[in-house]
Amino acid sequence: MDLNQKIIAGLLLAFFLITLLRIFRTPLRLALKLLGNTALGFLALWAVNATAAVTGVALGLNLLNALTVGVLGLPGFVLLLLAQWVL
Repeated sequence: MDLNQKIIAGLLLAFFLITLLRIFRTPLRLALKLLGNTALGFLALWAVNATAAVTGVALGLNLLNALTVGVLGLPGFVLLLLAQWVL
């Protein structure tokens, strides 16, 4: 493979990657936002569990609870508290 073919292959690869990023920009942005919110939900649940001895409130630290708190925010946290209280 000579230099011209390598340059053409590199340009085609760059074009292909840019095209893929433009096609999947919105789904990738939504997925990254969901991942970030889930991480914040884990952090919030960890903080609640860290203060459980003082407050008496303890929620399970798992992916479903983190997604609920991360996506819904404070209403999701209240929803989990109500579900724990009822069940």
